[in-house]
Amino acid sequence: MMASFGHGARRHPRSRGRTWSRTGTDRATLGLIGVICAVAGFFVLGIVLGPAAMVCGWLAMGRAWSGSRPTAAVVALVLGAIDTLLAIIWLSGAATPGMGMI
Repeated sequence: MMASFGHGARRHPRSRGRTWSRTGTDRATLGLIGVICAVAGFFVLGIVLGPAAMVCGWLAMGRAWSGSRPTAAVVALVLGAIDTLLAIIWLSGAATPGMGMI
């Protein structure tokens, strides 16, 4: 049998290197990416970066409202929602980008 080129397939059916960690740095990285997208979305492309921040925050939370929530994930989700809402209001014409400046 030439299963896995010399590595027994019966002892270790899935190699450790290919299985992804469901906790830890992956979720922390997603939360950080979401926060960066949300903050950048306040300045440029809010209609794109806002939902991206919400998705990253939701995935960093583990796609559930219950349980422990990382702070970065909640911040990304909330700022992304605010960013998306402001972008929709701005696109609808109810507000202008420089409203109140002049």
